[in-house]
Amino acid sequence: MIVSISTSGLKQSKWYEYLIRFALGGLVTAGAGAIAKKFGAELAGLFLAFPAILVASTSLVEKHEQERKQKKGLNGFYRGRQAAGADAAGAAMGSLGLMAFAALAWKFLPGYRPLLVIPGAGLLWALVAATAWWLWKRNFPRRLRAAVSGPFMRRR
Repeated sequence: MIVSISTSGLKQSKWYEYLIRFALGGLVTAGAGAIAKKFGAELAGLFLAFPAILVASTSLVEKHEQERKQKKGLNGFYRGRQAAGADAAGAAMGSLGLMAFAALAWKFLPGYRPLLVIPGAGLLWALVAATAWWLWKRNFPRRLRAAVSGPFMRRR
């Protein structure tokens, strides 16, 4: 799979799909606010790190991929699952970068200027996420990958 940017997904999405993403994100954020009020900001921060729109996003990725394959006369079930899995795996790799961002910001923001720390933390996030992706693509044994993913790794 080659990493690229595509705006074609914006044309495929319907207005209510954006509303679903917005609503789920808002619910998680409101829930984190309620947790912060009752238990403190430290605990609530963990819930803000929850990928609020991941569930909605992966289900929409699966649905759109299935629809694309069905328009070509193919089943698309496994390809939809594979695309959703790839989206979730990418989110996990991005989360590793986000943890590195948070650790650097937590350590250096109290003593240094935010204009220096935040861009540095952003660069660290990008490097960690890209390195996680590269290691996955380069070193994860294909047999193990096939065993973990089963039929979802096969091209359809």
